[in-house]
Amino acid sequence: MPTEKPLVKMESISKHFGGIQALTDVSVELFAGEVVGILGHNGAGKSTLIKILAGAEQADQGRVFIRGEEAEIQNPNDARRYGIETIYQELALCGNLDAPSNLFMGRETEKLGLLNKAFMRSETDTILRKLGIKIKSLDVEVESLSGGQRQSIAIGRAVYFEAKILIMDEPTAALGMEETKLVIDLIQELKKGGIGIFWISHDIHDIYAFTDRIAILKGGRNVVTCATQACSQDEIVSMIISGNPAPSLLVDQDAAAA
Repeated sequence: MPTEKPLVKMESISKHFGGIQALTDVSVELFAGEVVGILGHNGAGKSTLIKILAGAEQADQGRVFIRGEEAEIQNPNDARRYGIETIYQELALCGNLDAPSNLFMGRETEKLGLLNKAFMRSETDTILRKLGIKIKSLDVEVESLSGGQRQSIAIGRAVYFEAKILIMDEPTAALGMEETKLVIDLIQELKKGGIGIFWISHDIHDIYAFTDRIAILKGGRNVVTCATQACSQDEIVSMIISGNPAPSLLVDQDAAAA
């Protein structure tokens, strides 16, 4: 377990929608330079938990800490001010615009009252090169790019605007094997830069291959948080289904307590 303060600490988060209790006393941490996989069936509460961090929902109870300081996140703009960016499976990109226009969407720069297209193009080229993202031209509409390239542009946008916490919601669900590898290679580079990543996915293979820790939810409650490699893929599936910690993890906890 890292000894520094968590980049993100969500403590005792509860949330209900009418008579439905979506989250009950859920806690999770994320450290700089690590990927934490958030796992669970549909309705487990994982998307609600992440929406609270992203400012799309507000918790009924609980607290969020960013770099050790309690954070007030009431909307997505608040989240961005804390360096939190969300990348969804349905990318918030405009297919009929080029990469620079998408990277600076909503944050366009001006010069003498006009869009500073030269600056935005230069900065886009710089960040894509820095991240090792290759596209055939900055001038083409992004709808002509592969799914992996579009995903990479969305990630590049977050990094350019100094995100330190990335929330990735099923980022490889619609990608093929090669495109998934492109995104995962990019994530490994981001980790080296100290960016922390929450990765929501149903793909146990991806989760097992490159996350550092996993947090499993069921029925809006914590099942377990542990190092990914502390259990097998079969045990992860079993915990998602049963909502109970794997016996091997319980043995390890008993040994540590002794």
